[in-house]
Amino acid sequence: MRVFVTSAPRSATRAEAGFVLVAVLWILAALATLATIYSSYTVNTAYASRVADDRVQAGASIRAGVEMAVFRQLALPEKARPARGGFDMRVGRTNVAVRFRSEAARIDLNAAPADLLAGLFTAVGVDSSRAKNFAERVVGWRTKAKASADANAGNAGANGAGAGANQAGANGNAKAAGANANPAAADANLPGAGGSEDKAAKEDKLYSEENMPYPPRHAPFDSALELSLLPGIPLAVVDRVLPYVTVFNGRAEVDVFTADPTVLSAFPEMTPKILGAVLNARASDPGEGKALLELLGPAKARATADKSKVFRASISVAFDNGRRVHAEVVFRLNDKDDKDKGLKDSNAKDSSAKDQNASDQDAGNQNAKNQSAKDQGDEPYELLYWRDDFDGPMHSA
Repeated sequence: MRVFVTSAPRSATRAEAGFVLVAVLWILAALATLATIYSSYTVNTAYASRVADDRVQAGASIRAGVEMAVFRQLALPEKARPARGGFDMRVGRTNVAVRFRSEAARIDLNAAPADLLAGLFTAVGVDSSRAKNFAERVVGWRTKAKASADANAGNAGANGAGAGANQAGANGNAKAAGANANPAAADANLPGAGGSEDKAAKEDKLYSEENMPYPPRHAPFDSALELSLLPGIPLAVVDRVLPYVTVFNGRAEVDVFTADPTVLSAFPEMTPKILGAVLNARASDPGEGKALLELLGPAKARATADKSKVFRASISVAFDNGRRVHAEVVFRLNDKDDKDKGLKDSNAKDSSAKDQNASDQDAGNQNAKNQSAKDQGDEPYELLYWRDDFDGPMHSA
């Protein structure tokens, strides 16, 4: 009798074949996962590189727009320069649209009187009583505290205003007697001074009563966005006011040629009839501005027809790939006369330093500062403010 055993080897062969197949499938799955990871890494790296490239391109396009606006201004005599304008241009992979306007068209937070500030708050929809209060907060923020010299503030507080004046004289600073930077010393000086309560001290007290985590600055605004730090002013009101205020105008008057109707309506002496006449005359033939100022009547002192060298540019950058970037830039023109004046001032400082027999080290530092000022003066413009929304939303300041 013959016995054939063939099923066992065939079963073993099939098991081995199945194991190899599973191993191959696992290897293929691992390779596919690795390929997916590498592909994702490559895509992310390429995207990051493109974002960095777009960032560089956006910065170059914005600066090109500013420099073209500067060129268009400096190419004309000062009296012939437009207070506002715009143009389009092509830069690299972008289309750039530039619109610029004199910064004097805005109300300066550091120079405007309280009644003009109150008028602006009223013009944006705030009732008159609250508008006056908001204006007081603005003035309180920028008002310097009255105190004597910082180094002797304690003595000034103990001895009163007279001792503060003597100490200021000893330090060779006559202004310190009337302008004390220490609110605590100012509070102590009030009885001795025999006058009304110091405005800065009252502002400090108000911030304390409102439980604000900080005191008022007692110094000029660095940015219009600081309005959001003032107690009692809602953020919605701040947003409505921001397009009409600045810290770069440098004067209390506004430009009669380019001021927004909202800004003109903020003048306490303004009436609808006067405003309509000014806007109509400005649209038809503004002339040199004298006629416009005369039309303002009693509000004439609030405006000026003098040219400003500070401009605000609104720049829109459109990429070929569909991306859009908006920027707001404030710049100051540097004319040749300004450079010559700066050079004379620096030379005068050099001469003064020599007359005072300054040490060699001090003279070297002074020369370095003067050289830096000369280098900066070679630029036809100076950037005062730059903000764009490439990395996120921006607020006008």
